[in-house]
Amino acid sequence: MDRKEFLSQVGLGVATLLVPACIGGLSSCSKIGTSTQTPTNVDFTIDTSTGALSANGGYLIQSGVIVARTKIGTFIAVSAACTHEGTNVYYSSGSSGFICSRHGARYNETGVVTQGPASQSLTKYKTTLTGKNLRVYS
Repeated sequence: MDRKEFLSQVGLGVATLLVPACIGGLSSCSKIGTSTQTPTNVDFTIDTSTGALSANGGYLIQSGVIVARTKIGTFIAVSAACTHEGTNVYYSSGSSGFICSRHGARYNETGVVTQGPASQSLTKYKTTLTGKNLRVYS
């Protein structure tokens, strides 16, 4: 067997292994690394005295929820996955909302769609600040 024939056989073998996996879960092949599932039973606490939430405009993603500190210092929390294809959104304090970098969907600070292609709002979660501890919950 020469090198060309060997590489041809190896390539065919790899394709034989991968094709059934993709056909069995076709949607997962086109959306690798994404999830459109909305977290339920959310209840966690974050220390806002350090890290991304210590300054206005900062944000972080935890347990499928994006938590942001607005430019006026209030805290907001919504589901992190864009409702279009599941890519995580980011918070933009300049535009006072959430943006999906994949296809440009935009949401206001309450998670309502302001620009497609997304058509569903992000799920909003409750926040309560006690001292420097922020509780995020359903």
